[in-house]
Amino acid sequence: MLTVTPGIVLLLRGLTIYVGPTILLIAATKQLASTRDISLPTWFLVIVGLLAIPAYSVVRIATSEFKLKRDAAAMGCQLVPRIRGKKLANIDILWRLLESWEADYPGEAILDIVKEMGPVIDMHVLYDSSIFTICPEHIKIILATDFNNYVKGENFSHSMADVLGTGVFNSDGDMWKFHRSMTRPFFSRDRISHYELFDRHADIAILKIKERMRSGFAIDFQDLMGRFTLDSATEFLFGSCVHSLSGRLPYPHNASFVSEPSLSANSHIPEEFAHAFLHAQEVISKRERAGWTWPLAEIFRNATEEPMKVVNAFVEPIIKDAIEKRRIAKAQELTEEVKNANEVGENDTLLDHLAKQTSDPVVLKDETLNIMLAGRDTTAATLTFIIYFLSMYPEVTTRLRREILDKVGSTRRPTYDDIRDMKYLRAVINETLRLYPVVPFNIRSTVHATTWPAVNPSEKPYYIPAQTKVPYSVFLMHRRKDLWGPDAEEFDPDRFLDERLQKYLIHNSFIFLPFNAGPRICLGQQFAYNEMSFMVIRLLQNFSSLSLDLDAQPPSSKPDPAWANSSGRKAVEKFWPRTNLTMYSLGGLWVRMNEAPESAE
Repeated sequence: MLTVTPGIVLLLRGLTIYVGPTILLIAATKQLASTRDISLPTWFLVIVGLLAIPAYSVVRIATSEFKLKRDAAAMGCQLVPRIRGKKLANIDILWRLLESWEADYPGEAILDIVKEMGPVIDMHVLYDSSIFTICPEHIKIILATDFNNYVKGENFSHSMADVLGTGVFNSDGDMWKFHRSMTRPFFSRDRISHYELFDRHADIAILKIKERMRSGFAIDFQDLMGRFTLDSATEFLFGSCVHSLSGRLPYPHNASFVSEPSLSANSHIPEEFAHAFLHAQEVISKRERAGWTWPLAEIFRNATEEPMKVVNAFVEPIIKDAIEKRRIAKAQELTEEVKNANEVGENDTLLDHLAKQTSDPVVLKDETLNIMLAGRDTTAATLTFIIYFLSMYPEVTTRLRREILDKVGSTRRPTYDDIRDMKYLRAVINETLRLYPVVPFNIRSTVHATTWPAVNPSEKPYYIPAQTKVPYSVFLMHRRKDLWGPDAEEFDPDRFLDERLQKYLIHNSFIFLPFNAGPRICLGQQFAYNEMSFMVIRLLQNFSSLSLDLDAQPPSSKPDPAWANSSGRKAVEKFWPRTNLTMYSLGGLWVRMNEAPESAE
């Protein structure tokens, strides 16, 4: 039985677009010949048919270019500077970007183009305009001041739908509003301060670190934080922790054989889920980078199908239980006072709350997976990068630990007010998010034609056509020296505390967007700050110093030695930052930690 894959759909659509003109041209040629009593040989009609597609393409491109210039002139605008590649349809530019994505530092190929052409560029790959920007003025328009004119768009939603469905991160308009309104009430102050929940899982994580350090091996902190945030997220979302922290932790590639007790079959389920969810994210991330051509790589199979079987097998029974639980509760309410579906019960999980709004299992699954992506992967990545920087900059660790011990002490659990008052901790987190925002690249599509201010204020504004992709990068914007100062690529938390705060950030708040902005600003922002702050405090209460174990890092995941000849952060990094939908450290982050005297047994 033939499976209709995305690639087959794209090919059929292409045939529909291009076969029509071919048939029409052949028919018109035959008709013209017959009126003049000319007999045309079959080979001539075949040539006419073969020429029809390129001729039609040339006409379409020329017509589109003429219309673009005419519309820009009518609005008194200039066109965005366009890349001129060396090959047809800028295919060399596309190849360069894809190759760099896999083999170089994040955004490096784009940065080279930006240095040459400026911070706003029309990539124009495969004759498809894609207007890329790292200007805060433009990003502010996209996310806030002209929000309704910039949507995820049909193409983006299609490429992400197999994993994210119609969830809040993959929807527009009324569907987006519906998901947003369902979720918003759950992120109140009492809900974002789940310190008992954090503490239970943090205690297990810290115990795992101590056990590993005492055995003499480094620990993959990224893997550990993935487990910590997965356990926290599943308990927060579903009320049922998957206990991934109880599973076997990986050992360094160079470790000799370590004998450990065998685990039950069920102990592998959380790891299988986490790996499958990551694999599915990698697939849809590659789809978006490939643009409209991505289905061609999936002609024979849908690449998300296998990993999503694992994800669905994990999530769907939980969704089913939540719907049944709500059905029973609703039946009981018929004999009692009916409760407001928008109210969040004291013991409600997020899924319980969502089940009050809808009993559609697809909607519930889509939304919980969207929130899990936001609440698990992003927090785990940022905690990993924080520990990386603390390992790289011991003076920052010493100062931060001093603030923690002064405010909280060496054993007490921090409170909401403790975390709020710890200015240097917040600065360390913000500086980490500035250099490594967890969603480094993003994209929208225009609904209607519009304009952007030119980089040079004395020039005409840029013309932005309707139905045009507008990718942007907060990763590259956060490192612009004209926005953040000459030390923009240095890790320095004090920039969020000293005169630079007033000079740069307060002067233009849209130069710092780790959690998005405008109507789509992350609802879980404060939840993430609280979870990250709590974990960092607990770690530095228990460990006095941290260091990277570069020998434990898998050789294939180490930065290319040639990076040392570059400039900025690329030249000094000791790990390889990579990106799918969110950022992560290739090969994990292998660290060693020294127990603080108070916590050592």
